[in-house]
Amino acid sequence: MPHLPEGVQRAYPLARLTTIRTGGPAELFARPGTLEELERLVGWAASEGLEVGVVGSGSNLLVADVGVRGLVLKLDKELSTIELEGTTVRCGGGARLPAVSARAAQAGLTGIEFGVNIPGTVGGAVRMNANAYGGELAAVLAWVDVTGAGGTERRSPAELGFAYRRSGLAPDEVVARASFTLHEAASEEVKATLADMRARRKAAQPSGIKTFGSTFKNPDDPRAESRTAGQLLDAAGCRGLRIGGAGFSAKHANFVENHGDATTADVIAVMAEGRRRVLGQFGIALEPEVQALGPVELPADWIRE
Repeated sequence: MPHLPEGVQRAYPLARLTTIRTGGPAELFARPGTLEELERLVGWAASEGLEVGVVGSGSNLLVADVGVRGLVLKLDKELSTIELEGTTVRCGGGARLPAVSARAAQAGLTGIEFGVNIPGTVGGAVRMNANAYGGELAAVLAWVDVTGAGGTERRSPAELGFAYRRSGLAPDEVVARASFTLHEAASEEVKATLADMRARRKAAQPSGIKTFGSTFKNPDDPRAESRTAGQLLDAAGCRGLRIGGAGFSAKHANFVENHGDATTADVIAVMAEGRRRVLGQFGIALEPEVQALGPVELPADWIRE
């Protein structure tokens, strides 16, 4: 491989950047802090035939145990800022969504309160069309700047191919910036809503490092009878189930925890057993919600077309 651009590191340990704390190193890693730097790195990777991956908050991410080939990026500095102007909130793709919600609340802006309970970055939330507690990112998103091998282009929500918990962004495209259009409201009311949402999440879900967010998407299969993925896993006896160093949380069956020495393979084994039990008991094939980086071997029948 030719001389590396400034700021690019070799063999960077990615597990420390994920909340589940599993997985191997990135072959190459960098923290671009400006749009120009991001464009330069993505363009360089394309010219070298390298795949590009992005790590946000790492809260819903499984990294391959063998590591990740190519270039992995974590947006920093200017690409993680939050700026308010009237009812508009502009963010870097690396900004944390809970921080965006809190800043909006302080300014008396409503519409993105649900983001306080999505422990990810704006870029990751756009890629996954994140939603929680009745709120949906696409409903308040004005535009997104997407960086690819050919540079950066601005796209509207209609151009992002949004569906439930997914978008049409290509794997090597990076959400550099995003803008949200919100509405004015009484600051104290918005803050109260945030406090209520935080309390509901804390009461229902595990928190802290070595846990990642929802493992499976809530099914739309009528056989689920409106039950969530967590309720189905619980009914199938998965609450507290452990394989190797990983297990479904005793607090919420749709969350997986690392009990100290888990590998990504352990996490997948737990997921596979939970999915097998729900399929056997209810005939419902749960679809994984977690994102994978590197050659994570998810069984082919897990992915719906």
